[in-house]
Amino acid sequence: MAEAKVYFTSFRTKLEESILMKFKRLLRTAGMNSIDFTDKFTAIKMHFGELGNMAYLRPNYARTVAGLVKEAGGKPFLTDCNTLYVGGRKNALDHLDTAYVNGFNPLTVGCHVIIADGLKGDDEAEVPFPEGEYIKTAKIGRAVMDADVFISLSHFKLHEMTGVGGAVKNIGMGCGSRAGKMDQHCSGKPNVAQELCIGCGACARICAHGAPVVSSRKCVIDHEKCVGCGRCISVCPKDAVQPVYHDSLELLSCRMAEYAAAVVKGRPQFHISLIVDVSPFCDCHAENDAPIIPDVGILASFDAVALDQACVDLMNKQPMLHGTIMDEREHTHDDWAKDVHPTTDWTVQLAHAEKMGMGTRQYELITVN
Repeated sequence: MAEAKVYFTSFRTKLEESILMKFKRLLRTAGMNSIDFTDKFTAIKMHFGELGNMAYLRPNYARTVAGLVKEAGGKPFLTDCNTLYVGGRKNALDHLDTAYVNGFNPLTVGCHVIIADGLKGDDEAEVPFPEGEYIKTAKIGRAVMDADVFISLSHFKLHEMTGVGGAVKNIGMGCGSRAGKMDQHCSGKPNVAQELCIGCGACARICAHGAPVVSSRKCVIDHEKCVGCGRCISVCPKDAVQPVYHDSLELLSCRMAEYAAAVVKGRPQFHISLIVDVSPFCDCHAENDAPIIPDVGILASFDAVALDQACVDLMNKQPMLHGTIMDEREHTHDDWAKDVHPTTDWTVQLAHAEKMGMGTRQYELITVN
């Protein structure tokens, strides 16, 4: 596969051009306006940030992307899917509340905000992916797959389970429905924390397969009957129904890469990442630790794999910031992600995404001054 073109600009500005004006110029230079947006539903996939976290991208960037799509005649919407874990985004209503509190609403971003997998995380499209080694059918939030054009807008940061969280993670894990996230994270069969269960039967009432069985005011999941849809997780009032995670982080990264490849396969796509507030943990945390490096800049490409590789390479060229988690870690300055999370290997997700035909890790970096 030939080298991909990745376009980069720093956060430096001049008096006559704001950072948002420069951002728009970068996207046009990178070729985003070559996509036919006319009357096309355009999904802009991003992370709205967990309540309490402040490292997520500012809504101004989303508004700029949506504005360019609208200028080209498209119909943009911001989107994300519900989370598998407990928090402020585990159903569409809570998720929208969180998005609005964090500044993502139609007035501020200039387009609608849609939770792609519906109220309870079960509105999904089953997307065939026959070339997958681990995933043959990906369960993707329906609104993502109903869109004609797909754009990812990612906050590049570190991640405790995948090493880095960039475009591939934003797309793969982020676009999975609740069942899709279970498919990536675990065997798909939840268990019940007995100490939390009150035997209310909400899980049994929502299940179409009779998998939750309540006895003596406690529930257990019959894994022979369970199909891994995750609906019981969303309705449990005590958060007692919980996924069981894989032991292998490499397996998680591979399955996530296959989900990402399934989402973008055969459709117009464009990818944007900002290396800003590079926190040591995911934006899904209800807090964010101090950034470990200085802010770097904005990158854009038609190739999500090349984009992530370029982000890692630029990150690793940066000096360490003191007063951060790096003061507590042994570090080589060769690979900030591995220094912070030595048990993870960020290369797995990109190598597997490349193997699945999603893109290439070989790129030409083109600087837009």
